[in-house]
Amino acid sequence: MGYELLHIRHALPNYHLLPIPQDFPAATNESLLFISGVLMRAGEELLNEAGALHMDMPSLERDSLYAEILPPGRLPHDIETRKIDNVYETVTLLATEFLNLADQSRILGRIAKPAPDQALNFSSTVNEELLRQLTQRFHNLQSLYDTFVSDTDAEILDRELAILRGHVTVAMHLLQAGTLMAHYFERHVRRAYRPSADASTPLVDPYRLLTALIDYALGFARAYIDPARRLCQTMLKRYVEPGEIEVPIPVYRGFHVRPSTLVSSIVLHYGTEIAVRLDNQVCNAAVPLELFRLNEKINAEKRRYLTAQIQARKLAAEDIDPLQIADAVRRVILTLSEEGLIVVYVQPLEFTEHIGTEDDILLKCVAAEIARLLAEGKIDIHTDVKVRFVGDKRVLEDIRILAENGYGEDRFGNNIPLPPKLSYLSR
Repeated sequence: MGYELLHIRHALPNYHLLPIPQDFPAATNESLLFISGVLMRAGEELLNEAGALHMDMPSLERDSLYAEILPPGRLPHDIETRKIDNVYETVTLLATEFLNLADQSRILGRIAKPAPDQALNFSSTVNEELLRQLTQRFHNLQSLYDTFVSDTDAEILDRELAILRGHVTVAMHLLQAGTLMAHYFERHVRRAYRPSADASTPLVDPYRLLTALIDYALGFARAYIDPARRLCQTMLKRYVEPGEIEVPIPVYRGFHVRPSTLVSSIVLHYGTEIAVRLDNQVCNAAVPLELFRLNEKINAEKRRYLTAQIQARKLAAEDIDPLQIADAVRRVILTLSEEGLIVVYVQPLEFTEHIGTEDDILLKCVAAEIARLLAEGKIDIHTDVKVRFVGDKRVLEDIRILAENGYGEDRFGNNIPLPPKLSYLSR
């Protein structure tokens, strides 16, 4: 833990970090004092134990064994600059991966620190295993940057890349320190608060260790991930590669709550603008309410399509006695269901008791009853209505994957698992 924090303090001036309200250097020094205090007390206890066992102690000055004189200054940065052929792909890859990590890291902000007298009973889903996995992913992202971006012309031309690298690195080291703290608490402190009956006080105070873990390591990791998320969204806007896709509408009731929310979450995840177009109607894909409003036009298209199918099949072409029109309407709708043109969600269907008037024709009555059942959510109409999404290609690719997976629902509205590429939507 101590070496991780010493590394952070030593390298901090070179991380190009965005400002945050908290005093990070002071908090780093405070956590270092806690850790070094534990080491000093452990050393004193070891010396006392050695004296009690009449062990011969070396006469060397202890400070001389650990003194480390660092050379002044830095080596000149004279490595050759490389050229990136496709800056767009490189930047969007880094920014997108960071956004995915940022979403996964939200769980770090959901830990409630216990009261001092309840520290030993502390438990959380954010444990050593989860922190180790998250640390590895940040490490992989740092390696990706160093392999493809470090010492390239892109890094020189876009200063925000170096800022992103600093935030990735400081988050990685903080999470590494947090992993060690979580390990020590779970494996050693909670299991053996006082390792021997003679121990008067523990060398490591549980509450102080949890404070270093939750407030310092995880708290500042989150504090530096948040502004870097906004930075990545800004970078993606600058490197937008425009595109357009056409996808089918959600099978179950069009753009209702779940599919609209998932589409909006994808757009907000990347922070770029995406428009949805259906004929001459255009809406903002980041706003679920605007997607909801598409359903009015979608349902009108569905009804128009179904009317054409009824006419093509001549299902309502016969002359019907006005007294028999209600039965005829039911017969037509049940035929449409049997032929797969409509899906019935409520069984048995309850039809209007008195359908139409003496002056109404059968087709008009069928259309009115279908409109009612559709509005009440008792049936739906299978159509090939499609919408167009326009905007950044990277965002559109995720929307395309979502559409290919039923917008997270089957044809009856039951939730289905999303593919790993969209795992950030489930957090």
